[in-house]
Amino acid sequence: MKLVIQVPCLNEAPRIAGVLAGLPRSIPGIDAVELLVIDDGSSDGTAEAAVGAGVDHLVRFSQNRGLSVAFQAGLREALRAGADIIVNTDADDQYDASCIPDLIAPILAGEADIVVGDRRPHLNPEFSWVKRKLQRIGTRVVELAGARGAMDATSGFRAYTREAALDLIVVNRYTYTIESTIQAGLGPLRIIWVPVRTNPKTRDSRLMRSTFGYVRRNTLTILRVFATYRPLRFFGAIGVVLALGALAAFSPFLRAWLIEGRTGGNLQSIILGAILSISAVLMFAIGVLGDLIGVTREISHRALVEVREMRANGHGG
Repeated sequence: MKLVIQVPCLNEAPRIAGVLAGLPRSIPGIDAVELLVIDDGSSDGTAEAAVGAGVDHLVRFSQNRGLSVAFQAGLREALRAGADIIVNTDADDQYDASCIPDLIAPILAGEADIVVGDRRPHLNPEFSWVKRKLQRIGTRVVELAGARGAMDATSGFRAYTREAALDLIVVNRYTYTIESTIQAGLGPLRIIWVPVRTNPKTRDSRLMRSTFGYVRRNTLTILRVFATYRPLRFFGAIGVVLALGALAAFSPFLRAWLIEGRTGGNLQSIILGAILSISAVLMFAIGVLGDLIGVTREISHRALVEVREMRANGHGG
C-alpha cells in the first residue's frame, strides 16, 4: 500500500522545506509514503528548494497554469508512481499534517473513496466573520447541488483512492474543490468529511484576493457544474419561474376576459406573457437536450478513465 502526498505550490521557496519536513514518512497501514511537489511556474526557486528538502517526485511547469491544473497534474504523476492513496495538501502549511492518518483512515477501512478534511470554518478563529459566513453558505449551496452531507466544500485537504483519482475530471482552472465535490456527490464515489486541525496562517490566500471576486468565481462554478450534471433540474427550475412569470403577466388579460367579458386591450400583458411562455418552453427543451447529452458525456467519461488507467499502469503513451 503506497501513499503519495502531493503539494501544489507557487512561489513557496521560503516555506516548502518546512512543509515537506512536517509531512509524515511512516503511517500505520501504509507500506511506503512518498512526497510529490507540483511547481506551478514558480520564479523564486521553489523547485530547487523542494529537491533540496528531499522530495521524491517533482512536476514543474514553465509558467503558471492555475491551481486546478496543478492539482490534476499531481494526481496523474502520483498514479504513475503507483499510488494506492493520494493526499493533497497546501503549500502554505494551512493544514495540520498530523491529521493525515485520520484523513486516510476511512479509505483504509474501505468506507470511502474520497475523504475531505473539515476545517469547521464556522468555528475557525483564523477566518473573518465574512469568510465564515461565505464558507457556510457556499457549503450549503454545494450540498443542494448534489454533494449530500457536505461540511467544508472548499477544503483542499483531501485523500483519494486510486480509483477516485482516475475518475476525477475538473474543467475549472481556478480551483478544483467545489467542482470535484459536486461531481463526486452526484456520481458513484463515496465521499465523507472528517474533522481536521489547521495551523496559524502564514500568508494571505492567493485564491481569495477579494471577497467579491471569490464569491463571483465560485458562484459561476457551482452554476456551471449544476447545469452540466443536472441540466433537467437546472433548466427546468428556470422554466418553472418563467412559466409562473408568464401566468402573472397574462393575469390582467385573463381577468378582463373571464370575469369582465372583455377581450380587447391588455396588449402589453399578452406580449409579455407570450415572451415568457416561449422562454419557459425553451428552458424545458434545453433541459431535456442537456439530459440526453449527459449520456454521451458519461460514455466519454468512462473512455477517458480507461485511457488514464492504461497510462497509469504503464500502457500506452
